[in-house]
Amino acid sequence: MKLNFRKKKDPIKKKKRAVIPLRLNILFFVIFILFSVLILRLGIVQIVQGDTYKRQLEETDNVTVSKNVPRGVIFDRNYNLLVGNTAVKTITYTRSEKTKTSEILQVAKKLDKMIKVEPEKLTERDLQDYWILTHEKESLKRLSAKEKNLDSSAMYKKQVKDVTKKDLDDLSTDDKRIATIYKKMTSGYAMTESIVKGKDVTDEEIARVSENLEKLPGVDTTTDWNRFYTYDETLRSILGSVSSAKEGLPKEKAEYYLSQGYSRNDRVGKSYLESEYQSILAGQKSQSESVMDAQGNIIETVQKTEGSKGKDLVLSVDLDFQRAVEEILRNNIKRGKAASGSDLLDRAFVVAMDPYSGEILSLAGQKLNSDGSFEDYSLGSFTTAYNMGSAVKGATVLGGIMSDSITRNTYFTDKPIKFKGTKAKSSWFNRNGEGTRTLSPVGALEISSNSYMYQVSMKMAGAKYVYDGPLRAPLTTFDKMRYYYNQFGLGVQTGIDLPGEQIGYKGSDDTVGKILDFAIGQYDSYTPLQLAQYSSVIANGGSRIAPTMLKEIRNPSTSGDTVGSLATSTQPKVMNRLGVSEADIETIQKGFYAVTHGSSGTARSVFTSSDYDVAGKTGTAQAFYDGPKEGNNMADVWNTTFVGYAPVKKPEISIAVVVPWEYRNGYSDSKINMSIAKEVFDKYFELKKQRAEQKKETSHVNQPVNNVAQAREAQSKQTEK
Repeated sequence: MKLNFRKKKDPIKKKKRAVIPLRLNILFFVIFILFSVLILRLGIVQIVQGDTYKRQLEETDNVTVSKNVPRGVIFDRNYNLLVGNTAVKTITYTRSEKTKTSEILQVAKKLDKMIKVEPEKLTERDLQDYWILTHEKESLKRLSAKEKNLDSSAMYKKQVKDVTKKDLDDLSTDDKRIATIYKKMTSGYAMTESIVKGKDVTDEEIARVSENLEKLPGVDTTTDWNRFYTYDETLRSILGSVSSAKEGLPKEKAEYYLSQGYSRNDRVGKSYLESEYQSILAGQKSQSESVMDAQGNIIETVQKTEGSKGKDLVLSVDLDFQRAVEEILRNNIKRGKAASGSDLLDRAFVVAMDPYSGEILSLAGQKLNSDGSFEDYSLGSFTTAYNMGSAVKGATVLGGIMSDSITRNTYFTDKPIKFKGTKAKSSWFNRNGEGTRTLSPVGALEISSNSYMYQVSMKMAGAKYVYDGPLRAPLTTFDKMRYYYNQFGLGVQTGIDLPGEQIGYKGSDDTVGKILDFAIGQYDSYTPLQLAQYSSVIANGGSRIAPTMLKEIRNPSTSGDTVGSLATSTQPKVMNRLGVSEADIETIQKGFYAVTHGSSGTARSVFTSSDYDVAGKTGTAQAFYDGPKEGNNMADVWNTTFVGYAPVKKPEISIAVVVPWEYRNGYSDSKINMSIAKEVFDKYFELKKQRAEQKKETSHVNQPVNNVAQAREAQSKQTEK
């Protein structure tokens, strides 16, 4: 019999088979859910938020980058180039707002291998910043856990504090060189050019950098400019100076320039004409727009505006005349120094101007140094003040007429004036009353009567003169006299287009008797420029015209051999007009003419032989020395002056000559003020005649630069430097 055995099913195995499919199902279900969520999320991102993310992905910043343009140049009135530009090969760096300091450092290290930069004098803070940047991990290790939780500014201050002297001493020469480059790269604001190397850049350096610009983000090779001066010292103190890229904006004017859209490292005029006409000379920066991605990388750069070179200045100064006047001053100072008692003489000034337009023809000052050399001191003509003496007597007479104290027909007897308890004061020709004479305003000016002027001042004070009696008058007489003097430009701003003008010094109004000294120019002090403006008021018939150094503004030239087209011509600016009649002005003009042509004129021997007619007034003032020679302060000295104009009928030029401290009290006058005045007038009319013979005509179009050869020579010398 056959037996059939059946295996019994194992219940454990059966149970396992049932569990596995369940787990797989759960797993598949979870995967399904996850995929569903993922698909849903992708759908939301793609469909609902797709445009938003796409905009974020494609988001860019458009940043404007400005670049400097060449500065306008400066000519004299005859289109001789005085100040020009020399092109300089330059390597620059422009960083974005998102550029990291570590990235800048990497570029600095690469540049160090391509260009030669001498380590500069770095501050301790410069070196500390560099050490932290190059030893970041070590610097952070020195901080405690608490310090690491400080805000970034406080934490960095602590990092700086933790840098030791040994850390800085361990920096190598290479480190200091790289630190120098890094400092230059970070000296300016984001998106403004910083000059990494702007001096002695070789063609090889330009080539190496240019070939590797892709590896040097932000670096560029370009051309900058430096100023050159064709005639070295001529007008050097007046032309002014321009800041370097390293200096940037002057501290005292930084806020003003920043409000005008300048960057801190921009080059601007620092002084005098360069500063006064900064907005004209600076030009319009070129601007390009850089498109940057979210990481700060530049995607594309497109030029928006090409920019324009600064406009050019044509000064009113005549270069040939200016240089001749400077030579005249030097020669006469030397001659004056040869006379006895002239040890304090060290300077002299001439200001010459057109009395009708106010154009300055020459603004000259020369100073003799202790080593026998001369230096340009033109700025002293409006920044230093002196007692001018009898040259201002025309203002005294007209002041008396304007105040109704006297008339043009008022006569006074020249005699010594004495008040109780004081020494007698008199004219130079009538010390003891032996030369007593009756004088009109014309006669008083011709012979330079002090007594006449004393009596005018007393009339202005409302005082009745009694010999050896008291002077009863109010101290407000000083204010009254100054009011009328101011109308000639004496003791006030002249209105010249130069910064830093001084108005002179007032005497102390403590004794009314000093109005007599005021009336003869031995009390308040004035600048040579103020004296020239006063001379012009007499010359032109009573109008005070603001002196100007500017004749024209020209558009940039397209050629180095010609001047650009005319943009603007200056017009005379009338500051005020004297409140007197034409006949009153003519009285003073006749008095000035009598000084140079009258039988008793104090300058008759100097000008009567001239081919041209001159009218003027001499001046000698007793003063006190306040110059640079120590140990001589308050020494008794004499200043000599002269004001005048020519031709008499229709003046073309009015001048003021000032020679401070010409000689000590007790010595003889060498009269170099007179020889200076004569030589200046001679030179003016000599040049006028020469130019008339040459028949040179100026043009508003294609006007040639008249000193191209000299300018190029000066430019070449600057390039060599």
